[in-house]
Amino acid sequence: MSVDVQEIGGRAQARKATFEQLRSQIGRVIVGQTELVDRLLAALLCNGHVLIEGVPGLAKTLAITTLAKVLRTSFQRIQFTPDLLPADLVGTLVYSPATGEFNVKKGPVFHQIILADEINRAPAKVQSALLEAMQERQVTIGESTFRLEEPFMVLATQNPIEQEGTYPLPEAQTDRFLLKVKMSYPTMEEEHRILKRMARSTPDLEADPVLEPSDIFSLRELADEIYMDEKIEEYILHLVQATRSPRQYGLDLEGMIQYGASPRATIALCMAAKAQALLQGRGFVTPQDVKSVGMDVLRHRVIVSYEAEAEEKTSEDIVRNIFDTVKVP
Repeated sequence: MSVDVQEIGGRAQARKATFEQLRSQIGRVIVGQTELVDRLLAALLCNGHVLIEGVPGLAKTLAITTLAKVLRTSFQRIQFTPDLLPADLVGTLVYSPATGEFNVKKGPVFHQIILADEINRAPAKVQSALLEAMQERQVTIGESTFRLEEPFMVLATQNPIEQEGTYPLPEAQTDRFLLKVKMSYPTMEEEHRILKRMARSTPDLEADPVLEPSDIFSLRELADEIYMDEKIEEYILHLVQATRSPRQYGLDLEGMIQYGASPRATIALCMAAKAQALLQGRGFVTPQDVKSVGMDVLRHRVIVSYEAEAEEKTSEDIVRNIFDTVKVP
């Protein structure tokens, strides 16, 4: 099957203005954080979910609510707290004395864009209640199963585990996030702009809608068509394989990795690289696209051993080492 890369590239270039418009509208509210914005857009193109980690005050919540504003989709913020129950998330059955029957009361998860704010402040039982919705795009209440309206996207924020009053997310849950993005402090210049924009009692934070749901679906179809050469596919396979068998690639990581990345990581890396190429207005994937999204795809999928923790080695250190060592096509 022949692929017309030039034709795909032309369509990708034509949609580049759409992404610039999205970035511009988000930039009316969010100062800097260009990488975060691109990762949110990439996840939207991949029909995936994003976990954002950072200390309080870095505008994690504001970035997500702003993304929801530029999309003509329904939006719901859910504040995760230690006393939250699974029924508070997905809904429950309510008895009606008038009819003598149980009626379904749907929870806040029945929206298209979900902000799970401070997800690691709720116990594991509540965190796990998101699993079916995130993976299966459906929710079961009683004996009834309900499909969630597309596009459906969970954007979760969390404080670092070292912060007081938090619960680490189970590995099974974090693996269902396409990307895990870490937010860093702004530069001094960016923080000066934040000060001028936000240091008032009622900041003017308005962003106009840019995309309809139908636009999102068509952009996803285009992202699927982005060409990936077989050598790039092999590069992705080698990167993931190196997290499982580092010795094959000459990596001195013996005993450092408890669990390597699963095939879900391979799929995520492929899809995210295609989305990154589309965001740049290209119809084909380069090794740099893979490297750009690689850390955010793999950092939460490589589980380090106790030995690595004792030597203060993080999953990011290991992933960085793998990208520096595996041969680029």
